[in-house]
Amino acid sequence: MSVALIDYGAGNLHSVHNALKAAGAEGLVITADPDAVAKADRVVLPGVGAFAACAAGLRAIPGMIEALDRRVRQEAAPFLGVCVGMQLMADTGEEYGVHAGLGWIPGTVRALPPSPAVRVPHMGWNDVIPAADHPLIERGEAYFLHSFAFTGDSVLATTEHGGTVTAAIGRDNMAGVQFHPEKSQRYGIALLERFLAWRP
Repeated sequence: MSVALIDYGAGNLHSVHNALKAAGAEGLVITADPDAVAKADRVVLPGVGAFAACAAGLRAIPGMIEALDRRVRQEAAPFLGVCVGMQLMADTGEEYGVHAGLGWIPGTVRALPPSPAVRVPHMGWNDVIPAADHPLIERGEAYFLHSFAFTGDSVLATTEHGGTVTAAIGRDNMAGVQFHPEKSQRYGIALLERFLAWRP
């Protein structure tokens, strides 16, 4: 089984790589090659930083958006987006202006509302509360670090941070998590194990 971990200059690659290896991934490759993505059995899109910069970095790789769309949306390879990688599944992001995402899950990524009761960014351990039955998502605690959050359809899990915040989204063969599995210790490794075994 081959797993393509997409390298588009968006950070946290090696920590996600190490977590996937700890979860048992074989045939794991860090790649910016659309041909490798087009042939992969599973695809992981990591990401840290600003939505706009990550979207631009992904689009700057010739043929990558087309390879992702074909392999994931048309051919139904299992896909996992992590943090900004999850946010990029949305229609748009509103960080530093309005920017187009992949448009795979209807929704918008907006700034977490300021509140005297909580800090932004949302940083640290918090509960993951399933909102729908899904083979990847279980109740537990995960590590979050973000200032923007998804609002829209196909929410699989939420957390609480001055109100309800999306923790995971997905449909069909696609899933994304706002938290960092690679920083979430046993909970995160178990989620990656489930992803590697997932047969949507």
